[in-house]
Amino acid sequence: MPPVKPMLAKAVKRIPPGMQYEAKWDGFRAIVHRDGDELVLGSRTGKPLTRYFPELVAVLLEQLPERCVLDGEIVVAHGGRLDFDRLSERIHPADSRVRMLAERTPASFVAFDVLALGDTALLETPLRERRRLLEQALAEARPPLHLAPATTDAALAERWFEQFEGAGLDGVVAKPLDLPYRPDARLMYKIKHERTADTVVAGYRFHKSGPVVGSLLLGLHDGAGALQHVGVCAAFPMRRREELVGELEPLRMGDVSEHPWARWAEEAAHEGARLPGAPSRWSGKKDLSWVALRPERVLEVAYDHMEGDRFRHTAQFRRWRPDRDPSGCTYAQLEEPVRYDLSEVLSARV
Repeated sequence: MPPVKPMLAKAVKRIPPGMQYEAKWDGFRAIVHRDGDELVLGSRTGKPLTRYFPELVAVLLEQLPERCVLDGEIVVAHGGRLDFDRLSERIHPADSRVRMLAERTPASFVAFDVLALGDTALLETPLRERRRLLEQALAEARPPLHLAPATTDAALAERWFEQFEGAGLDGVVAKPLDLPYRPDARLMYKIKHERTADTVVAGYRFHKSGPVVGSLLLGLHDGAGALQHVGVCAAFPMRRREELVGELEPLRMGDVSEHPWARWAEEAAHEGARLPGAPSRWSGKKDLSWVALRPERVLEVAYDHMEGDRFRHTAQFRRWRPDRDPSGCTYAQLEEPVRYDLSEVLSARV
């Protein structure tokens, strides 16, 4: 019965040998519970996603076994690749908008594990057997329901790692073949791309615990020379957070009118530029204020991939670059993955 938390993965640098390999999908992780005419889409945190994806509910009721629990990912495709921004728009409080977006940006469900079939719970069943049962259960699946490609060929997994990023996926997941299903335990392995970029540190937010740095606000210059907010760098030990306040104090601006992001609090300003503090339904009543710094310091960060013109996930601190000029921190330095059509991913031969 819902809620059930999904099994998780821990990050490793290389694809480990002797496992089952799958693409790492960039969407909303979801546990699907079906019992006759009842169907629940449970999120990673256990909260239901059902009302936000009515088009998926209809498809899953039509195609899934009468009683089952599946693990998978809700994704939205656009232009032949995954589009996380369009997926995020689907979480909206207004029912009318939910139904309008269900038609305009319909979602798909990619299934990659099965936790129960009929009256049989499969949590203690090894992965190799669960995969066999999943393939049988979804043998007649039709879009937008998909069976995730999987392989035990490590060389093929390496090719997937290189190719699938061009379709908006962000790596490979490796799963031990004898692994039972353990909700909320990090027993699988995820291998993600890592790249570096020189960014401009143009501000910071305080940590929720007090007057220490919570996150550094990062920027890149676009083709017109405007500094665009591209993400944050946030993982620091508490002592380092305290040190950063002192290190950055000489750059702190009393008058922010000359800062490139000076209009961040104006909703209209976000329409033509990427600024920190963009209003969204995710932020709610969260304090989005920040400390403005003169955009003079360059930080090298590691990132996995881009979502449009921003870092998809939190960037990782690598080193200060006093030898670099902030004006050289542009989008042009970023590596662009070779395009790869999402339909090729979903029909990958194993």
